[in-house]
Amino acid sequence: MSVAVCGTVGSGKSSLLSCLLGELPKISGTLKLCGTTAYVAQSPWIQSGKIVDNILFGKEMDRDKYDKVLEACTLKKDLEILSFGDQTVIGERGINLSGGQKQRIQIARALYQDADIYLFDDPFSAVDAHTGSHLFKEVLLKNLRSKTVIYVTHQVEFLPAADLILVMKDGRIVQAGNYNDILNSGTDFMELVGAHKKALSALDTVEASSVSEQTTSEGECDIVTTNGKVQKQKNQDNLSFKVDDVGPKGQLVQEEEREKGQVGFSVYWKYITTAYGGALVPLILLAQILFQIFQIGSNYWMAWGSPVSADKASCWELYTNHAGYKTATLLFKKMHLCIFLAPMSFFDSTPSGRILNRASTDQSAVDMNIPYQVASFAFSVIQLLGIIAVMSQVAWQIFVIFIPVIATCIWYQQYYISSARELSRLVGVYKAPVIQNFAETILGATTIRSFDQEKRFQDTNMVLTDSYSRPKFHVAGAMEWLCFRLDLLSSVTFAFSLFFLISIPEGIIDPAIAGLAVTYGLNLNMLQAWVVWNLCNMENKIISVERILQYCSIPSEPALVVETNSPDHCWPYHGEVHICDLKVRYAPHMPLVLRGLTCTFPGGLKTGIVGRTGSGKSTLIQTLFRIVEPAAGQIIIDGVNISSIGLHDLRSRLSIIPQEPTMFEGTIRNNLDPLEEYTDEQIWEALDKCQLGDGVRNKASRLDSSVSENGENWSVGQRQLVCLGRVLLKKSKILVLDEATASVDTATDNLIQTTLREHFSDCTVITIAHRITSVLDSDMVLLLSHGVIEEYDSPSSLLENKSSSFAQLVAEYTVRSNSGF
Repeated sequence: MSVAVCGTVGSGKSSLLSCLLGELPKISGTLKLCGTTAYVAQSPWIQSGKIVDNILFGKEMDRDKYDKVLEACTLKKDLEILSFGDQTVIGERGINLSGGQKQRIQIARALYQDADIYLFDDPFSAVDAHTGSHLFKEVLLKNLRSKTVIYVTHQVEFLPAADLILVMKDGRIVQAGNYNDILNSGTDFMELVGAHKKALSALDTVEASSVSEQTTSEGECDIVTTNGKVQKQKNQDNLSFKVDDVGPKGQLVQEEEREKGQVGFSVYWKYITTAYGGALVPLILLAQILFQIFQIGSNYWMAWGSPVSADKASCWELYTNHAGYKTATLLFKKMHLCIFLAPMSFFDSTPSGRILNRASTDQSAVDMNIPYQVASFAFSVIQLLGIIAVMSQVAWQIFVIFIPVIATCIWYQQYYISSARELSRLVGVYKAPVIQNFAETILGATTIRSFDQEKRFQDTNMVLTDSYSRPKFHVAGAMEWLCFRLDLLSSVTFAFSLFFLISIPEGIIDPAIAGLAVTYGLNLNMLQAWVVWNLCNMENKIISVERILQYCSIPSEPALVVETNSPDHCWPYHGEVHICDLKVRYAPHMPLVLRGLTCTFPGGLKTGIVGRTGSGKSTLIQTLFRIVEPAAGQIIIDGVNISSIGLHDLRSRLSIIPQEPTMFEGTIRNNLDPLEEYTDEQIWEALDKCQLGDGVRNKASRLDSSVSENGENWSVGQRQLVCLGRVLLKKSKILVLDEATASVDTATDNLIQTTLREHFSDCTVITIAHRITSVLDSDMVLLLSHGVIEEYDSPSSLLENKSSSFAQLVAEYTVRSNSGF
């Protein structure tokens, strides 16, 4: 049977599913699940890796079943668009997929599992109306008709098909029954249905827009708007994104780059000159040279030499500690700044594990090991030179043995370091996937447990840990190999020297000199081995500096402020957005996502953007904020080309409610007003306008109520409302809503739309929405398809032309909403 769960934002719908999965602790009552479960989360959890692996999720490939699942989830067209089909590597958290594509891959994953019980947490909010109705028919009504399905939804049109409807309010089930039974038995369900019907009534009363001016492009652009259809030069292939020869490196996430061969002298030079331009290095070396001179002198003047050497030792240790600390701090700050100024394309193609690995393991080596490793090498060389100087004065004959031995040591060092250096680099590369997999697994723990896949993920973690431990073990093994041979060489050389000195007849060499030669010869042997060992260890460790310096040279975003071209403080004046021949791709080796868009969003009016999932709606918004830079074309806001001004000047003048709402750990107050610019009264006013005021007042700490990491203790709908509160406080001239009300019920959506109309009446509002009713009262509607403009006109003009895609979309939504399934 199918069970639908509905209710207002924060009523406990997602919590109910979490309880069924055992994710929330049960205080009382009984719960019994019979059979296997499959779960589709409200916020899509997509693993890094290939699309096919995300859908199979540990199951064997059954080609017929796989094709049926792709067909049911309307993924075949999307896979044709992607250059590598289902072999395309998805970035971290599905970064290179649209919200709708991620949701459909989640549904396909659940469908392929062939479980007994299916739990869907509002899966249709992230997809467009056409795709939503297709998914509902094909997945819930057809493929899962013989299964137990529990689905949470805000879309009232999906409720009549359910065998049982649960209406939730304040964490309780207030009504239960089929659609007709509960329609007249209580007010809560009536409110939800009434709000939906009120939104639908707008479809019947759409009148001609009062917008008189044509929002066509300027003379140089090839698009004109006629009868709601965009007529343009047909010189582009509309079928797919496969417009470029992508080549073998077309995948978004590439293997981590690592240096090869010898660590360049520039790495050492940058390290020793980072702190004070290397000014402390001569002082450290001078202190150690003096320490060595006094130590040698102590053989003759023991009483005078010892206390001085202790002072000199503490002197160089002080300099070394200070230089090491300063260098580590400066390197970290530089890497930190470069990462924070990196363009979004860097984060799209770089898993977080790689960044965390450098900021933790490599930085720890720079903090704790490398200063002392570099210093130890320098000091051992100074000591060796000191002993050579003494030996040359008292027993130069020892060099007959010493020179071949040092040559052998250097040969060993060269033989060892070429392998050890690459092993050390592999250790760095193989640790990132361990961190990445662990973070990803924690994030998707609910999904993993619901599919009963804990064992597979534990095994994967063990495989990755083994892959990391393998080069780590070989690094230790190689070091033992070197140490054993150096010690053996020292012992053999010393034994041979001793045997030689004992064997020669009396009178040839002075016994006192022979004794001194033996003593220093033993030291010489040990020091030779120590110098080589320190040199090898230093080169192994300095690779951490090499890896940090890689991230200190990341190309940064354009300048935050361009002093020579800073817009007026009151810009934008009207909020007119002119887009001309805009082409966008996410990386140089990837295909175009937007392919020559040209249109104008009139200032002070509301423009709705609709289109199938993956058509380029969110990409257009990212380009408006310069998250992605255009490959060609330009966007002009009130006469200012946004590419010519600083990023801070641009982004501070625009507001957005993103598709995936973000809340930061802290309190409600600092989430709404992070820069502390507004009074409590203004914050409460914004909360009331976005329908969250009562919910926050009911909490004990009110504005200081805690927000956990990623806002996990607030529902997705509530997070979207908090984002709305932020923009109500800021009140920019241009406001962008990217699926801003997808996770709220229709009644709340209607109230939010009314609030936006009241408070942003003189602002340019750009709305991306899958709910047709959310864009129906817009002044203009832009319909995107495969990265090109299909239609752009007022809603009334588009609806008059019954053959327009928008009119067909509205007709389909109306039929679906009125008749149900």
